[in-house]
Amino acid sequence: MTTPPHRTRLTFHGPLSEARAADLVQRLTRHRPTTVLDIGCGAGELMLRVLATAPEATGTGIDLDADDLARGRKAAADRGLASRARFVEESATGTSRGPADLVLCVGSSQALGGRLPDALKELRRLVTDHGRVLLGEGFWQRTPTPDELSRMWPDAALTDHPDLATLIGMAIDAGFRPEWTETASLDEWEQFESGYLADTEVWLAEHPRHPLAEETRQRVDRHRARWLTYRGILGLAYLTLVPTA
Repeated sequence: MTTPPHRTRLTFHGPLSEARAADLVQRLTRHRPTTVLDIGCGAGELMLRVLATAPEATGTGIDLDADDLARGRKAAADRGLASRARFVEESATGTSRGPADLVLCVGSSQALGGRLPDALKELRRLVTDHGRVLLGEGFWQRTPTPDELSRMWPDAALTDHPDLATLIGMAIDAGFRPEWTETASLDEWEQFESGYLADTEVWLAEHPRHPLAEETRQRVDRHRARWLTYRGILGLAYLTLVPTA
């Protein structure tokens, strides 16, 4: 039976362009990390690019999604990085796999458990004193209205995210200085959200009477309605953080 395809249009599981990814990798490898820890790594695309640029580094990706981890292992093998990249199926909460010279935590601070300030303290624990953290974290570009919140994800609340200034302040309070601050563009968000749905939209168009079509159509329509609601309201910051002495 033909089933909806997996998301083949996405390189990164988030609003991240090729140009920004290349800039991030160059910045994050400037201090020559030898150990990399990727929290909530998914398929570990950014970690693998870091390892390809930093030939002395080894990396460990942690996630709970076995399928994503399998894709990461295959990608590492295909690129000749299998000996330097490990993908581990386990919780990141309280992990003992640090400290590392470079910690990646992109869209996955919730994997560290607790509230965002607690996750930032964990990131400080997990990075070496002269290392770097790349934090990819949501923030409100503007305050959403009650109606907009009601049309986002289930139980969406103002407290789900800070504004950008508050986010940076939280990072400083946790023991970091922000080396670099950048935010995903609207183009990056639209590339990501369109890529997230594209394979399934085409499948629905080609299989409108499939037994799974109605359930899939409802799920896709819900997702699209939500992201068109938070479009331009929810931002994603990429913060390159330096631990303070």
